[in-house]
Amino acid sequence: MARRVRPTLRCLRDDLGQAIPRADTPLDEIEHPLLVKAVGQFTDDETPHERIAAIDDRVLFKVKVQRWRGAVWIDGDNAPWLVSAGRREDGSPEDFYASLAAQAQAARSKYNAANSPPLTTATYTADLLPGPEDELRWRAESAVRDERRLRATVRSLLRESLLDGKEHAAMLDGSALGIQVLADQGYSTYVAVRIIGSVPRHLVATILSLIPGCQLDTWMSDYAMPERAVAPEEQVWSNLMDPKAAARLLDESPG
Repeated sequence: MARRVRPTLRCLRDDLGQAIPRADTPLDEIEHPLLVKAVGQFTDDETPHERIAAIDDRVLFKVKVQRWRGAVWIDGDNAPWLVSAGRREDGSPEDFYASLAAQAQAARSKYNAANSPPLTTATYTADLLPGPEDELRWRAESAVRDERRLRATVRSLLRESLLDGKEHAAMLDGSALGIQVLADQGYSTYVAVRIIGSVPRHLVATILSLIPGCQLDTWMSDYAMPERAVAPEEQVWSNLMDPKAAARLLDESPG
């Protein structure tokens, strides 16, 4: 799945005038009109993009909505970044694309005055690209992204097993997760979780905490799944789930 467009921290602060949110809010989910437009435009690889012709040292693409204008750069991992933004000002040197070109030309002159060999391009935009602070921010958000994916996987397996009473499994990074839920006429619901592979202890605790309707202190290490023995290198945990929580899971949208 293609990565969504995210702004550089500089662009978010200086160009869009937005406060930097906490790390539990990924930057690609900020509800700004230009970012929303950019996400829609650059998530689909089939959507055509218009290059900013005045920038020649690297490929930047246009994104437009209302009076907002932006420049999107796609990195070597095919991840799109909103690296600069501003407002449309028709016929004015303050118009975003005219201003972007002028700034890039000035940056090129400054670079050539301090470096050898000089640049042969007409513009220099390296200072707009994501840097170390953007990498640190991406890493800070990684725990949020990982927990969201894990939560979605756990709840999907629970719903599938609630529907047919069978064990359902999915692959995690380097391990396998399986879940089986058995309901007894709505009065008690037994849930078993099995993990194969080497996983950190904190990940096991996280997986168990993501199963709704179960008391965290009543999980038991078990010696079998409901319908089979434990496989080699497999750990199994079991608990009782609140039937009301199970019913709410079934009412959730799979998405």
